[in-house]
Amino acid sequence: MEDKVCIFWFRRDLRLEDNTALYHALKSGKPVIPIFIFDQEILQGLDRKDARVSFIHHRLEHISKTLKENFESSLAVYLGMPVSIFKQLIEKYSVEAVYTNRDYEPYALDRDASISKLLSDNSVDLKTYKDQVIFETDEVTKQDGKPYLVYTPYQKRWRQLFNRDEDLRTYNSEELGQNFINNTQLPWLSLADIGFKYSEIEVPDYHLNEELVEQYATTRDFPAKRKGTSRLGPHLRFGTISIRNITKQALKAEDDTFLKELIWREFFMQILWHFPHTIHKAFKPAYDRIKWRNKQEEFEAWKEGRTGYALVDAGMRELDTTGYMHNRVRMLVASFLCKHLLIDWRWGEAYFAAKLLDFELSSNVGNWQWAAGCGVDAAPYFRIFNPMTQAVKFDKMNQYIAHWVPEFDSGHYVAPIVDHKMARERCLKVFKEALDA
Repeated sequence: MEDKVCIFWFRRDLRLEDNTALYHALKSGKPVIPIFIFDQEILQGLDRKDARVSFIHHRLEHISKTLKENFESSLAVYLGMPVSIFKQLIEKYSVEAVYTNRDYEPYALDRDASISKLLSDNSVDLKTYKDQVIFETDEVTKQDGKPYLVYTPYQKRWRQLFNRDEDLRTYNSEELGQNFINNTQLPWLSLADIGFKYSEIEVPDYHLNEELVEQYATTRDFPAKRKGTSRLGPHLRFGTISIRNITKQALKAEDDTFLKELIWREFFMQILWHFPHTIHKAFKPAYDRIKWRNKQEEFEAWKEGRTGYALVDAGMRELDTTGYMHNRVRMLVASFLCKHLLIDWRWGEAYFAAKLLDFELSSNVGNWQWAAGCGVDAAPYFRIFNPMTQAVKFDKMNQYIAHWVPEFDSGHYVAPIVDHKMARERCLKVFKEALDA
């Protein structure tokens, strides 16, 4: 009888350190085969030079190199539909169990349900663990079990439930590496093998230190301050750092602004889990009656940073060039698209999904619905950011604008695509008509 093995499936947890499911797999007593699957269904919708795919592949190279150098093991990388890959794996190996960390997006839930059935039909256990959040799904709810729809009470309840010893336990997976399978020749795919090329856009390293966390409340709103934000987004998205590690650092600060941002992430995650229809529909149904103008030429001008509003254009050009946009500017460009141009928030959400290195479905949907006024805990529809006063307030010296819109003061800058006062009045009229219908 062939010796039993366990499989650990890397997903949104691309690290060997403090990895919950990996820790449990390595403690199982069976040799562990680590795998990653490039999911064809996800890849097919992406640009062939998508920077996120490059980043994932680079991380996999790092993991595999570490396994070879330290544990005489390696990482198996596959391309295909996950169910098909697992069919092959359970035919090839005598698999006792598959270990993985939970994912909460609708596609992931459907995928995992299919794999769970396949494994169950073949007498293989699927063991899943919480790893990318402190609180998942319905762990933070009202006393009647219903989800919170407003951030502030959710945040307060989150903090009441938080137990440092339990919720920030470290899983020393990196200390159990001798339990990986002794095989340095597991299947490997290059970036070209999966049909992609390396992107010129690189995911920057995060910079999370005591000074940044302590001063976050005063620096985070100014896009010209290059060290004012942590750049943690992609690393949280793909799990190259543990959320428990980040939370520990956030708790060291007297100011809790950074911690509150981490809680916002989990607030939007539980909203999407409870209300998956919000990917395509407004949380507040009345907002789906809005008569969007959806002018394609205006959408193109917005995407290309040619609106004639310098802070909006700077943000869009930064996004196109780097895959990143400062959070304060994200709010402005989203508001501008929905309210000044009356373009459906779903158009903007899809564009951000394609461009952002730190794209997170729940946060992207949640923040776009916030900007349009149609989500939970949303900005009221009559709050319409003035792009000019926002620039004065958050980029007073025009440093950020000068970097991304160098022609701003040259006399060659484009005229505004729309008059602010007219656009504001038009938005109020259109939104009011929809909500009064």
